[in-house]
Amino acid sequence: MIYDGVCSCFIFYAVLLVIKMYIIAIITGQVRLRKKAFANPEDAVRHGGLQFCRLDPTVERCRRAHRNDLENILPFLFVGAVYCLTGPSLAMARLHFLVFVLARTLHSVAYVFAMRAPTRSLAYIIGQVPCVSMAIQVLNAVATYA
Repeated sequence: MIYDGVCSCFIFYAVLLVIKMYIIAIITGQVRLRKKAFANPEDAVRHGGLQFCRLDPTVERCRRAHRNDLENILPFLFVGAVYCLTGPSLAMARLHFLVFVLARTLHSVAYVFAMRAPTRSLAYIIGQVPCVSMAIQVLNAVATYA
């Protein structure tokens, strides 16, 4: 199958985001092991006993970072894919995708490493700008058919 430049660009950045989500998931698992804080009794027993079936603030921070990715990246993947169908210029599409990826990466780093405020909030807001822009452009493109 042959993809146009915008579609290929979107696929590239979308896969980077999925890889980033996998990395956060792996970090969460590694922090669980290091902190001996397991969510399930069978995992705790396997790693030392039921006393390790507990919550840990660092593990929870990683889990929140991962959950935040799910809440933001999944909508981006949908809106971005539909946006590609509206025929945007490659330069504008690339800018939207790149800004989102960089903002989400900074957001994850700020979340996992508990960086000083407002780093995480600013990264979140910056990441929302291309999403809102793409959504508005999609709605404008299909409004005449609704």
